[in-house]
Amino acid sequence: MIIDCHGHYTTAPKALSQFRAWQMDRLKNPDRLQPDPGVAVSDDEIRDTLENNQIRIQRERGVDLTLFSPRAGGMAHHVGDAKTSEAWTRHCNDLIHRAVMLYPDNLAGVCQLPQSPGVSPANCIPELVRCVEELGFVGCNINPDPTDGYWTDPPLTHRHWYPLFKKMVELDVPAMVHTSCSCNPNFHFTGAHYLNGDTTAFMQFIESDLFRDFPTLKFIIPHGGGAVPYHWGRYRGLAQNMGRPPLETLMNNVFFDTCVYHQPGIELLLRVVPPDNILFASEIIGAVKGVDPQTGFNYDDTKRYINAVQWLEPEVREKVLGGNALRVYSRLRSRLEAQGRLPASGESS
Repeated sequence: MIIDCHGHYTTAPKALSQFRAWQMDRLKNPDRLQPDPGVAVSDDEIRDTLENNQIRIQRERGVDLTLFSPRAGGMAHHVGDAKTSEAWTRHCNDLIHRAVMLYPDNLAGVCQLPQSPGVSPANCIPELVRCVEELGFVGCNINPDPTDGYWTDPPLTHRHWYPLFKKMVELDVPAMVHTSCSCNPNFHFTGAHYLNGDTTAFMQFIESDLFRDFPTLKFIIPHGGGAVPYHWGRYRGLAQNMGRPPLETLMNNVFFDTCVYHQPGIELLLRVVPPDNILFASEIIGAVKGVDPQTGFNYDDTKRYINAVQWLEPEVREKVLGGNALRVYSRLRSRLEAQGRLPASGESS
């Protein structure tokens, strides 16, 4: 089974953005009385936004299942306060749930969290529990910088985050570490801020004892891990100089996706990062749209890059394209077993 661990609802119906516009206007004009418009969307509208986009591309490229979450750039946790974020997040997650219900064979839900700058991540626990236990989601996205560009909250390894991590462990759900938009003009959001967040998270993990406190906590670092694979030697050396354990000790907890949009980058990732720690992903329809004039294929057709690596052993290819996702997202495996698409654990295939 080929599983794309990184998909966003970037084509959501207009009613969702209209609700967000209402929120923004209310923040600017609190005295203006405007009724809450909600997010009124029909099933046909959801089908139209997916059949012509993510579902079509998924079928064309031979992907069986996508882990599907709200648009990362739209999380925008800096907007308003915790209540603003809670309302926005709930609507975004509810729309993901409806999409999954319409396409249960194609999509599995991953939730946004209602983070807000300066607010304890414990505030996110009720929504995480709702999404996992009531809506059947299999993971969550965590924004390491709720200020969206100014990094004033504590690092991911600070005890500030521990209540949320404790609940993630209890629920057995991993988190993708994914920044959102950038309010800082120094950092383009998809070209700099995203990759900064990926790289920063990995360095925070090196410096901390987080996984001693939470030995089963799991994170996926997207976009191929930012700068990490390219500078693997730097991080090995830094860990050594700082008296930290070798990078291999992080590999029970930290994983990388394949949202890397050229052949040499994919091959670097596959050569450097252990094969058990790489999860196939493409992020369709995401930050890098369009056709690469050098290849004639879409930049984000990452399955094509993986299949073109002739030296990759078949068992490694199988792990990367789906096996590792089933191991990291245990609730996904359980969901697929319940659907009869995988043999129950312990049974032979």
